[in-house]
Amino acid sequence: MLQESREGLAPYLQEGDRVVLFDGVCRLCSAWARFLLKFDRECRFKLATVQSEEGQAILSFFGMPMDEYETMLLVEGDQMYVKSDAFLRIVKQLPLPWSVLTGFRLIPRSIRDWIYDRIARNRYRLFGKNPTCVLPGDAEKRRFLVKNKSQ
Repeated sequence: MLQESREGLAPYLQEGDRVVLFDGVCRLCSAWARFLLKFDRECRFKLATVQSEEGQAILSFFGMPMDEYETMLLVEGDQMYVKSDAFLRIVKQLPLPWSVLTGFRLIPRSIRDWIYDRIARNRYRLFGKNPTCVLPGDAEKRRFLVKNKSQ
């Protein structure tokens, strides 16, 4: 699912940024962020937790709920992708063998999103919850979206 902004770029984004927003207390979501840090070797994506100031501003910009995090989001320029569309756009830009997962696009979105929703709604029960958002280590900080001092 695609949502386009009519106001230009979301807060904290620069032209060409691709930002993945994820639930920073969800263990599954945090594992996904670590996966991206490891396999996005060309550093195509920046990361931000939905709980961060940057994440909250982006959610607000796109009119998304700011207190319920049932989907990962991908923001590319003035467009935001959610659920399985976000996942498939991300893996498409990863190296082999991960890019092969875009074959799941052949499954109708309604079915993909139904599966995505089942996992999202049960992620805390299935995978657990961190007591606080996971913070990036020094080597990973450059991969996270951060407030520009001029903003």
